[in-house]
Amino acid sequence: MSTQVTATRTSTARREAGGHRESRHWFSRIVMIVLCALWTIPTLGLLINSLRPRADLVSSGWWSAVFNPFGTDWTLTNYTTVLNLDRGGTDMAGAFVNSIVVAVPATIIPILFAAFAAYAFTFMSFPGKDILFILIVALLVVPIQATFVPLLTLLGDDGLDITGQFLVVWVLHTGFGMPLAIYIIRNYMSTLPRTVIESAKIDGATHFQTFWRLIVPMSIPVLAGFAILQFVWVWNDLLIALLFLGSGDNQTVIVALSGLVGGQGQGAELLTAGAFISMIVPLVVFFALQRYFVRGLTAGAVKG
Repeated sequence: MSTQVTATRTSTARREAGGHRESRHWFSRIVMIVLCALWTIPTLGLLINSLRPRADLVSSGWWSAVFNPFGTDWTLTNYTTVLNLDRGGTDMAGAFVNSIVVAVPATIIPILFAAFAAYAFTFMSFPGKDILFILIVALLVVPIQATFVPLLTLLGDDGLDITGQFLVVWVLHTGFGMPLAIYIIRNYMSTLPRTVIESAKIDGATHFQTFWRLIVPMSIPVLAGFAILQFVWVWNDLLIALLFLGSGDNQTVIVALSGLVGGQGQGAELLTAGAFISMIVPLVVFFALQRYFVRGLTAGAVKG
């Protein structure tokens, strides 16, 4: 009799626990839907404003077009104006190409160097390894704005005189991106099975061979995940590109977009259209590598 009562209580407890889990499941879904909707609202407003003429933009909010879509003068003029190859001295097509020239090397170079460094910190032994790793991670708390004055002095006319060239932004983005890249990649590599590395050593493989043939293929998720972050950061960067490249022939698309808005706000409608045009490449990169994004960054962020 006691056995039947115990079984009944256990079954009831399981049903109640299942009901609680199901209610939490639906609650989580509702919360995520609400958060996604709130996160999407600014982007939706930006899209609507990019399709409205300047007169409507300055006289009413974007939500007025939502509630009165048939009374709104929708137009593609903003996009055609931004895509004009030379508007007021701003070469948007050239700036778009310059952003690609800046972003691709500034993404590949720090990831390559950080992968080498992460391998050394994970699988090699040398004096002061832990102290050096702590010093590198400590650089994450240094604001990059604090380095601009000495860097402008070092790289400017009074120093190496390389400002205005693509090389300078490649070097800067590599330096600024290395601490986080080393930290995340090293923590991910620490989760890899060491038996594979030991087997490679027994077979006579060098560190270089082990790195390229074993570690890199197994680290594709974290490398791709950080590549998304680095690429989007470099692509959307305004401060470094403006200070070290300027607004000349080598200007990036973000610098060119900032020049579309005058001192009194004229050209704001062009900025909304240009923002969506500039989103194309980062979206392509994200969707191409998104399957690695969560797995790579979560493994590298909480392990180690």
